[in-house]
Amino acid sequence: MRKTAKGKERRGGRGLSMSARAVHAGEPRKRYADSITTPIVQTSTFVFADSREIERYTRGGKQRYEYGRYGNPTATIAERRLADLEGAEDCVVFSSGMSAITTTILSLVQSGDHIVITDDSYKKTLEFCRSYLKQFGIGCTIVPFGDYAGLEKAIRKNTRFIFSESPTNPYLNIFDLVKLKGIARRHGVLTLIDSTFATPLNQRPLEFGIDLVLHSCTKYLAGHNDILAGAVLGRTELVSRIRDLHKSMGGTIDPHCCYLLLRGMKTFPLRVAKQNETALKVARYLEGHRKIRRVYYPFLESHPHYAVAKSQMSGGGGVVTFETKGTLRAAKRFLDALRLCYIGPSLGGVETLITHPALVSYYDYSRKERYELGITDTLFRLAVGIEDAEDIIADLERGLRKL
Repeated sequence: MRKTAKGKERRGGRGLSMSARAVHAGEPRKRYADSITTPIVQTSTFVFADSREIERYTRGGKQRYEYGRYGNPTATIAERRLADLEGAEDCVVFSSGMSAITTTILSLVQSGDHIVITDDSYKKTLEFCRSYLKQFGIGCTIVPFGDYAGLEKAIRKNTRFIFSESPTNPYLNIFDLVKLKGIARRHGVLTLIDSTFATPLNQRPLEFGIDLVLHSCTKYLAGHNDILAGAVLGRTELVSRIRDLHKSMGGTIDPHCCYLLLRGMKTFPLRVAKQNETALKVARYLEGHRKIRRVYYPFLESHPHYAVAKSQMSGGGGVVTFETKGTLRAAKRFLDALRLCYIGPSLGGVETLITHPALVSYYDYSRKERYELGITDTLFRLAVGIEDAEDIIADLERGLRKL
């Protein structure tokens, strides 16, 4: 079946819905001190009872924790829950989404290898692949998003994987996962998808044969704009390689962050369902507004990848990107008039955030360089929170009156 199942219908091995698994998956029924929440094991070091226990551990006879960089019980629960929600065999959590991305990439390549990445990927991901990998003798070809023929042509004998995002930032382009997997299968390369904007509720890349899925858990999975976290999920064979390098790279998430991530995951299906609904209402409002030039949202019929989005996603997500009419000066007046929406560069939390990419993310680019990337003077990215759509729309209307 091509289309991902609806979130409320997805069930795990125990026959539980996504919402129930978000609350319970990965946790033992019996917990320390009969706590209903997973305890925070706030320690850097785990001790041995005696020399015999050390020997049993070092010989592989006993699975246990040794040092915080190699694992922590609170982190393990977070990994198990994420794996359950994504339908993955295994998961590793990191101190940030970028730590997950860079460690994953480095674990899969060596000097002389080559990778392919799409040009609509996150700015820092592109920067890492385009600049830093060169220092290790690793080649990188950047292909325009949506150019599937160009993507296939870019693959070489030494290509190890194809990396992209879906939806992408900021135009919310949707990668056809069936086409991607077909290309990768023909050439024997791996596929990596950053699915942060989608979440496991809206899109399940592993069900389409994608090899590894990455998330910035900072966003929708944690959902409260209060932690940094990342994760990579997939087959145990691949994730084990990433976990091994993770122990050396040291991008370790601390136990308290894992606790907050677990807390956030308990409500993430409720929050994302609300954000899906609100974002679609806001997108339709903006599309009908005379002061708006263009709106980008995957579940709008006007979006170039609407058909693909509807075929492989169960919700359009919580981000709406749009261009206002007028000039940069007018765009600033719009931004300054907002009272409910916070001006900030992130997304996925309970508060609605709006960012102006030209001023925030691409401030160090010339206007010509920005426009070549599609970052215009009047482009905005709105990440809706859990406020009612009517309140967000009223705030946007207040700003649009200033244009």
